[in-house]
Amino acid sequence: MKILALETSAKSVSAAVVENGRILCSAYQNTGLTHSRTLMPLVDGMLRAADLTTGDMDLIAVAQGPGSFTGLRIGVSAAKGLAWAQEIPCCGVSTLLAMAQNLRHMDALVVCAMDARRNQVYNALFRAENGVLTRLSEDRAISLAELADELKNDETAKIIVGDGAQLCYTYLKEQGIDCRMAPEALVMQSAVGVALAAEELAAEGKTVTAHELVPVYLRLSQAERERLAKGLKITVD
Repeated sequence: MKILALETSAKSVSAAVVENGRILCSAYQNTGLTHSRTLMPLVDGMLRAADLTTGDMDLIAVAQGPGSFTGLRIGVSAAKGLAWAQEIPCCGVSTLLAMAQNLRHMDALVVCAMDARRNQVYNALFRAENGVLTRLSEDRAISLAELADELKNDETAKIIVGDGAQLCYTYLKEQGIDCRMAPEALVMQSAVGVALAAEELAAEGKTVTAHELVPVYLRLSQAERERLAKGLKITVD
């Protein structure tokens, strides 16, 4: 199965094609340019260089959240468009599960962290053992204080991964919790992790149509929170 995967959940943008666990090609960019400007040229250039087309794909996968509201909308919209045009099934992958793939070769507690602002992180915990990831918590928006309290009595070796890893690492160390950062080359989420996670999900039958694919935000956007604070409706009837 050839899987084209997209990752736009934070500042970086990436794309990859994986077939049966083997990376056929990948492209990554973290230059600060907007995803609306960089994603599709990145995908097009990668596929051209590998002599592939979207018509060669069996599945389109995308990091569907949590993450940047704008970034997720761009990635999911692009995946829907690519899949719809070729009538290919889709797979929405948790951003946190995708980034945990970077460390599945380690024997440790993998602490996935994305900066959610307001002293919170988007977080999930996984146990990595003998190349297998076991989910220990659901994806959640949690305060750094709550996460530290949860981890303070856990003696397992802890490795932090994700674009919020430095923030999380600094706070946990200040609380006296022993942990370490993932290596620089593995700390950021990427489309390769999305594709590898999607492979397993697809094998379990967890795919959707382009129409059914939607972002997963975990919490309301700032604009929605402001509307609620003013007593206004979030959606229009």
